[in-house]
Amino acid sequence: MTADSKPVLRLASWNIRKALGTDLRRDADRVLAGIAALQADIVALQEADHRLGDRPSALPRDRIADVTGLEPLPIGRNAVSLGWHGNALLARPGIRLSALEHLDLPGLEPRGAVIADLDTPAPLRVVAVHLGLLRAARRRQLDAIKAALGRHAARPTVILGDFNERSRRVGLGRIATPFVILPTAPTYPSRRPFLPLDRIVHSPDLELHPLPPGRAEGHQPSDHLPVLADLRWL
Repeated sequence: MTADSKPVLRLASWNIRKALGTDLRRDADRVLAGIAALQADIVALQEADHRLGDRPSALPRDRIADVTGLEPLPIGRNAVSLGWHGNALLARPGIRLSALEHLDLPGLEPRGAVIADLDTPAPLRVVAVHLGLLRAARRRQLDAIKAALGRHAARPTVILGDFNERSRRVGLGRIATPFVILPTAPTYPSRRPFLPLDRIVHSPDLELHPLPPGRAEGHQPSDHLPVLADLRWL
């Protein structure tokens, strides 16, 4: 709580590249340690599942809570996947899922998003996304997400994930109204980041403050760095 008693939540998003580090080694323990270091209450992950077969989780389910203090929310496409199109949500115990919508996003690549209403200190909707590699597809995908949100009752909303977009004005212009695009530091490539591909976008009834996520020395757990912010309800 802050001095004015407004609740605060810490949010993070991270494309973990199926636990493949910059040394080209798959190391789930390294990723779990990185998630724990964020000290977030809610974490959206991208590329949390492998892409073939039943799309099993890239992280060991039985160790997530012990190492990170967070629990996977039940948004997976089946019993072995952590998420939907690789989008997963981890949350502190006590934060529960009250409503869920899976979205298949338009485009040549298989992409998706999840819309999750959460039981938090105040109402909150979290949209976890991983947008496509082509700008034309990303624009259609943002339109699809806005249309889906328009079918729901209004609720304080955060959209976060790997937007694959460097330009706030050209590539993200259609999400800038009615949402606020949080200024975030470059996240890609993780060893020498110069592209802000990972984003947090929020409705104007929320206040978010970006935080530096920190970075390990040497090889990184993923080719992306996480984004991190503190959230307050207005």
